[in-house]
Amino acid sequence: MRNQDIRKEISESGLKLWQIASAVYSCNDGNFSRKLRQELPAEEKKRIRDAIVQLKKEGE
Repeated sequence: MRNQDIRKEISESGLKLWQIASAVYSCNDGNFSRKLRQELPAEEKKRIRDAIVQLKKEGE
């Protein structure tokens, strides 16, 4: 499975795929899951990591 690092970070953050999908891509979790099937470029991963940090701050 590709993008294990991103999947793990999302899981460990306590967030759900749909939250990241909505924040980063304005799409649903199904479309985001399909996007994760192919290895993402570094800049895409950075956007996702930034969104994880932001969403966690908003949730605190």
